[in-house]
Amino acid sequence: MNRLEPTANGVYAIAVTPFTPDGAVDAASVDRMTDFYLSCGVSGLTILGMMGEAPKLDLAEALAISGQVIRRANVPVIVGVSAPGFAAMRSLARGAMDLGAAGVMIAPPPALRTDDQIINYYAQAVTAIGTDIPFVIQDYPLVLSVVITPKVIRQIVMDNPSCVMLKHEDWPGLEKISALRAFQHDGLLRPLSILTGNGGLFLDFEMERGADGAMTGYAFPDMLVEVVKLAENGEREAAHDLFDAHLPLIRYEQQQNIGLAVRKYVLSKRGAIAYEAQRVPSTLLSAAARAEIDFLLSRLARHDPRAAF
Repeated sequence: MNRLEPTANGVYAIAVTPFTPDGAVDAASVDRMTDFYLSCGVSGLTILGMMGEAPKLDLAEALAISGQVIRRANVPVIVGVSAPGFAAMRSLARGAMDLGAAGVMIAPPPALRTDDQIINYYAQAVTAIGTDIPFVIQDYPLVLSVVITPKVIRQIVMDNPSCVMLKHEDWPGLEKISALRAFQHDGLLRPLSILTGNGGLFLDFEMERGADGAMTGYAFPDMLVEVVKLAENGEREAAHDLFDAHLPLIRYEQQQNIGLAVRKYVLSKRGAIAYEAQRVPSTLLSAAARAEIDFLLSRLARHDPRAAF
């Protein structure tokens, strides 16, 4: 088992959870999906996140999916363990690590409002799951409504040696990346991997601000891998050209309420999963939305043949 380290970089794809049209977990597509992400060149996988419909799974299903992906993958696998209570969080975290997970991801509950509440929550979470489990802070204020400042992130990291990564999804968030890297430059923050989300919407400039890569679920993870590599190699114009070609579809996928439906629709067209089905409650794409996505894909295919189905 490869434990998650603060040197982690590249693209950790946020995986969807495949379902059949009747709402059952599509076990065959779990393998198919894992193989797809690996073929895209990802450095790791993150499962049971928000786009993985984790709240719709029971513990047995979550552990079964975790075990299946971990056994199939030859890259580190991070498991989302966010839960309303610490007992459930501990059960999933310890169970996933026993199956071979590299680490876990923890999002703050929406009720947190003050800096002290946020700092104390993560201290309590670490006590609950165990100090031996590497963990990722999920910083996503647009959805979670919890604002975590750079100073609070620094405090959490410095207080908890098992914190090795930040999933950065603040928006706007470029200055936050710069602030954290400045802390490190000044010796005020120990090494920390920063992978960014938001569907990759700001990845082009996030890499230039000091991000180590992306942890997101855009339906073309192979493009994200290429952008990260181009940025690391200093090929700025090429990185932006490739990113710009995908930007209209990235933007469309970022719509609230239908974003997951868009992602699963495109992933099914790419052959990554058998069905675009979500487990209820869910939001379905209208005929007009499907036509718009197909139009965007046809335009993208002029620049990137991976979009030609």
